Amino acid sequence: MPHTGSCLCGSVQIKIDSTEEKQIACHCTDCQHTSGSAHSTNILPKISQVHFTGDVKEYNSKASSGNTVTRVFCGTCGSALAHESKAFGDSMAVQTGNLPDFRSIPFAAELFVKDRWTGIPQIPESDQAQTMPDA
Repeated sequence: MPHTGSCLCGSVQIKIDSTEEKQIACHCTDCQHTSGSAHSTNILPKISQVHFTGDVKEYNSKASSGNTVTRVFCGTCGSALAHESKAFGDSMAVQTGNLPDFRSIPFAAELFVKDRWTGIPQIPESDQAQTMPDA
């Protein structure tokens, strides 16, 4: 079953052509900045399975690894939608907050737990990685 959703204002529609059964929480400082929160929540579908329609914009930045990260967001409301990096290979990190299905889909892992904010507990039964695991 594909996953569908939209940005906050509805200008961008999102469709993922795969069924994702787990999601990832990322505590890296880049995700903290772009989410405006303590972490982001993501899935990693193949780029070919991710479809955006509407007012999509991109912003490139350098990660601590030196890799360029392309951030995808709504050009109207600014909702973070996804990000691409060579670290993900042929996949893309898609933020799950825009996809209602993920309210009930469990977490498989937490990344960059070294940057987790004090007071944010470990997600039960999720793998813990200090940084980005090797692909």
